[in-house]
Amino acid sequence: MYFKRKVYSQLLDWKEKYADKYAVLLEGARRVGKSTIAEQFAMKEYKSYILIDFSKASDKEMACFDDINDLDMFFLRLQAVKRIDLHEHESVIIFDEVQLFPKARQAIKHLVKDGRYHYIETGSLISIKKNVKNILIPSEEMKIQVYPMDYEEFCDATGNSYNLLEKIYENRRSVGQQINRKLMRDIRIYMAVGGMPQAVESYVNGENFSMIDQVKRQIIKLYEEDFKKLDPSGRLSSIYHSIPAQLSKDGKRYRVSAAVGKRKTSKDEKLVYELIDSKTVLPSYNSTDPRVSLSLSKDLDSYKLYIADTGLFITLMFIDRPVTENEIYAKLLSDKLPANLGYLYENLIAQMITASGRELYYHTWDKKDSTHYYEIDFLISQSSKISAIEVKSSGTGKHKSLLEFNKKYSKNIKESFLLSQKDISKEGEINHMPIYLTSFLCK
Repeated sequence: MYFKRKVYSQLLDWKEKYADKYAVLLEGARRVGKSTIAEQFAMKEYKSYILIDFSKASDKEMACFDDINDLDMFFLRLQAVKRIDLHEHESVIIFDEVQLFPKARQAIKHLVKDGRYHYIETGSLISIKKNVKNILIPSEEMKIQVYPMDYEEFCDATGNSYNLLEKIYENRRSVGQQINRKLMRDIRIYMAVGGMPQAVESYVNGENFSMIDQVKRQIIKLYEEDFKKLDPSGRLSSIYHSIPAQLSKDGKRYRVSAAVGKRKTSKDEKLVYELIDSKTVLPSYNSTDPRVSLSLSKDLDSYKLYIADTGLFITLMFIDRPVTENEIYAKLLSDKLPANLGYLYENLIAQMITASGRELYYHTWDKKDSTHYYEIDFLISQSSKISAIEVKSSGTGKHKSLLEFNKKYSKNIKESFLLSQKDISKEGEINHMPIYLTSFLCK
C-alpha cells in the first residue's frame, strides 16, 4: 500500500535543483518507509531506475563495484545484471541499505561527478562510525531525514481532515465538548497505531489492535537485532527499553545507570550516542539559559530520551506480555487506562515537534528554598523569542512551572501553551490547547 509522504516533495525539490551535483541520502530508522518512498519516486519521476538492495544483493551485483574507475564498464555490467536499460539524464540508481556496503557509498563521489544519472541512497544506522570508518564519506551527498508518518500523513491515510485542525488552530476558539472528544479519540488512535507504515497499513486494512501490536513487536525485534550487532552485551538494548519506565518516573534527566544497572561509564555514554544516531529515539536537551539560545545553552550531559514512534512506545510499555490485548488498546482509546499517562502524551508531543523539523529542548530550574524544581516540558524557538509548552495527560490541573516561567522570562516569551485533552481556552497569558493541535505550534 502506498501512502502520501511529505518526503516526496523534498525529493522533487532535490531532483529539480540539486540532483546533477548531489546524491540524496534518505536517512532514518528501519521500517519508516525509506525504501518504499525511494522506489515510488523513481518509478513516477524517471524513465527507468535500477534498485540495488544491499541487504540481499547478489554476488554479481556486488562485483560491479570491483572497478569503479571504469564507469563505462560499471554501467554496462550493472544494466546487464539487472536487465534494465538506463537512459542518460532520465534514470536514477537507488542504493538501498547502503550502509551495508560502504564501497557503494564511497563510489558516490565519482558517480555524481560523471553526471549521467541521478542517485538515491537509503540507510539505517547510517551515521554510526562502525559502518563508515574505513571509507571516505562523499561530500556530494544531501541528507533528508525520514521519520515515522506524522499526524498529517496519518490523517491522509485514514481519511480524516487535517485541514479542519488547521482551521481550528487559526480560529483559536472552543469547538465544543462533542467535537473535542471526537478529535481527541482520533489522536489517541494515532498514538495507539503509531506512524510506522506497516502498522498504519494494518490499521487501514481493518486489522484489530492485537494484530497491529504484533507488527510493532516485529519492528522492535528488528531494532534489537541491530542493537546486538553494535553491542553484544545487551546494554544498548537496555537503554532503549528503559525509556518508558524513566519517563514515567518524571525524572530531571535520563539516567543511564538506572538502565544498565550499574555506574555509568564512558562506553555507556557512547552507546547512548549510537542509539541517538540510529534514529530510533529522540533526544531532548536541557537548555540552561533559554534567554540566550536553545542550541547554544543546551547541556549535553542533561537530556531526556523519547521513543521515535509513540505506537512503538505503547508496545514497549507492555512488552513483558506475549501480546498487548485489544482490551488495553480499547481502554487507551477511551482514555480509561488507570495509570497516569502524562509521559505517554509527552512522548507524542516530542514526536510531533520533531516531525516539524525542530530539535527538542526542555528547561529546569530549582525552586527557592526547596529540594524540588520547576520544569518546562518543551521549548520552541520562534524568531528572537521562545514558546513554552507544558503537557498534561487529562485535565489542566496545576501548572505552577509554566506560571513561574512566564514571570522569570517574560521578556523572552512569545507564547505559553498548556497542552491537554481539554478544549481551547485562555487563562491570562497561558493558552490551553488540545494535544491534536501540537503541530501548528511549531510553525
